[in-house]
Amino acid sequence: LTAMGEASMDPTSAADSSAQQDSLFSMMDVFLISLITGLFTYWFFFRKKKEEVPDIPKMQPVAAPVRDTSFIEKMKKTGRNIVVFYGSQTGTAEEFANRLSKDAHRYGLRGMAADPEEYDLSDLSRLSEIDKSLAVFCMATYGEGDPTDNAQDFYDWLQEADAGLSGLRFAVFGLGNKTYEHFNAMGKYVDKRLEELGAQRIFELGLGDDDGNLEEDFITWREQFWPAVCEHLGVEATGEESSIRQYELVVHTDVNMNKVYTGEMGRLKSYENQKPPFDAKNPFLAQVTENRKLNEGGERHLMHLELDISNSKIRYESGDHVAVYPANDSSLVNQIGEILGTDLDTVMSLNNLDEESNKKHPFPCPTSYRTALTYYLDITNPPRTNVLYELAQYATDTGEQERLRKMASSAAEGKALYLSWVLEARRNILAILQDMPSLRPPIDHLCELLPRLQARYYSIASSSKVEGTTLFCCPSAPARQAGAPSTSPVSQSQERSPAFPPSLKVCGVGALQLSPHSLLVSCQVYVQHLLKKNKENVWKLLNEGMAHIYVCGDARNMARDVQNAFYEIVSEFGSMSQPQAMDYVKKLMTKGRYSLDVWS
Repeated sequence: LTAMGEASMDPTSAADSSAQQDSLFSMMDVFLISLITGLFTYWFFFRKKKEEVPDIPKMQPVAAPVRDTSFIEKMKKTGRNIVVFYGSQTGTAEEFANRLSKDAHRYGLRGMAADPEEYDLSDLSRLSEIDKSLAVFCMATYGEGDPTDNAQDFYDWLQEADAGLSGLRFAVFGLGNKTYEHFNAMGKYVDKRLEELGAQRIFELGLGDDDGNLEEDFITWREQFWPAVCEHLGVEATGEESSIRQYELVVHTDVNMNKVYTGEMGRLKSYENQKPPFDAKNPFLAQVTENRKLNEGGERHLMHLELDISNSKIRYESGDHVAVYPANDSSLVNQIGEILGTDLDTVMSLNNLDEESNKKHPFPCPTSYRTALTYYLDITNPPRTNVLYELAQYATDTGEQERLRKMASSAAEGKALYLSWVLEARRNILAILQDMPSLRPPIDHLCELLPRLQARYYSIASSSKVEGTTLFCCPSAPARQAGAPSTSPVSQSQERSPAFPPSLKVCGVGALQLSPHSLLVSCQVYVQHLLKKNKENVWKLLNEGMAHIYVCGDARNMARDVQNAFYEIVSEFGSMSQPQAMDYVKKLMTKGRYSLDVWS
């Protein structure tokens, strides 16, 4: 409006402005016409160019192979009748599953061990499509009654499943430890839940106790299990007792050493080229910055280890668990090589004879015998009876052969001999070879039979808020054992410590337990005695202070005695009967106010 008013006061200026606008419009018209013409020309030639380009067929992307998750289709393809699923954290349940699957051929059947994590377990409803079929479950219990990591999906599926399993025949063997409160919880749940879904149990639930003699429990159960299978499936023992090899040996005489495993858990050269994230298949090679003894005298040394986890991106809370991957003593490895007359530096592979199996090798291959015996195989623990049975065929002395087979039998005399001569004497494979001069098995078959060397799990004894990139743990070791290596592969366990709000009081109980809250520590005195000595204050913390209890230490004696002490305190000061006091403590556990970090 202001501009219009100013123009009306000066006609000459208005005329000049009009002329300028006419000139401006003329220039704008030319510019717009030129722009439109240019764009049209560009489009025309661009389109022509596209039309003139030869029509070359596009390369079709190669589809990644799809993993077959149907164990039913695999069983049909390979002619299997029996599938043995395993929930395994340390390898024992997997070992039992393999033994059961190999047993099947003695009854004219074919078995297959299977990791439930790799298959769609809803296919269980289709197992009846296979003649004389059976599903067996070897299920270990982990932590506080939890499924193992590889059985978690199966457990979740069982909880939510509503499909009928009326055509399914099954049996369950559980692996647990009676020193823990939730003894064999996973095996019991699977057995009960499968029956609820309509499946037919063909043999009673087996409950193996690792605090007793797990091997004997398994043998006793297996001895009665197979006759039940014969009755339900209408088959008979064939009398075939010959050994069946699962892997074949391939010796590499001309191999690129960059393709040979030297102790890695998963990825080749992972220790030379460390890449996060770090886990069980890709552990971090931590520098051992301190290694000192905490006690004097005794048969075992309690060690204090400090591990540098800089640049690992591993994060932890106090009380979390760390997995440490051990290595066998080189002198033991060398002695096995010498007694078997083997060049331990021979590079070889053990390849699964079942080409359809997802497990191509018993350990990372290709590798050398020295590496396998040092990093991959357990040569220090007493071998199980199935190893003795398989090795017996190589004893040229009749007496030694009979002795080995007797210990592998289910006869009472054989069980007693195995208990005294192997388990109680802590005879490892080297000692057995030394004590039986005629027993000289091929080293490749020995490597096939020996179980995998397992990671050792330790509670973390440091605070990341204080120590930053250093991690403490306190393992125990025989007094004769040499010191820790300069580096050690580690990974973080899935087991986590309980989270406590900072406003809550914590009563920490254990052989050595640190806490920023209310604390009860025992190093030389029995901790349950200290609880009873302070029982009035303990009850006050529990009843009025809403305290959380964290018990750390030995499961066989300490944890049980501490729990009994709490029963007495609750009964006395809460004016409750013994059953009521026990229920009170159980509720504390359910609410997460009574946590256990114990081992046997």
